[in-house]
Amino acid sequence: MFHRVRTALFVLSVLALAACSQGVVKRVSEPAASLQQLTVNADGSWQVALRLQNFSSMPMRFDDVALQLRIGDSPAGTLATRPDVSISGVSADVVQVTLTPSSAARLVVADALAGNRTLAYSLVGTVAATPEDRKQRTFQISSRSTLNQAPGLPGVLR
Repeated sequence: MFHRVRTALFVLSVLALAACSQGVVKRVSEPAASLQQLTVNADGSWQVALRLQNFSSMPMRFDDVALQLRIGDSPAGTLATRPDVSISGVSADVVQVTLTPSSAARLVVADALAGNRTLAYSLVGTVAATPEDRKQRTFQISSRSTLNQAPGLPGVLR
């Protein structure tokens, strides 16, 4: 008898706690940006595949991107775009940005491609994004990574 009462009290307690819960917790986390691919075009410009990563638990619309790109120690230019793309929670998407790089950055990339060497880069700037049902926020981005030559694709770094 006592076992049944104890079990019933436990089940009622669990049901009462479940009734008080507010469902899925929605968190806004700082997004990330990185280069997925850099392609050197015939005219010397670069086609940059910019990967935007949403670490929030809810969808976010990415409204504005302004990132200073450095290749090695050389400033390459600003990756500026208004992607107006919605990225679901804990997911990523890629936007294409065309950049006319500085001559110093062009030389660094050409040298890395010719020697099949790893290319270090950094991104510093801001990304404006609007979480679902909330106000737009501007996030500071600072990241470093590397790119390697894509096998069989001349002029492409990934």
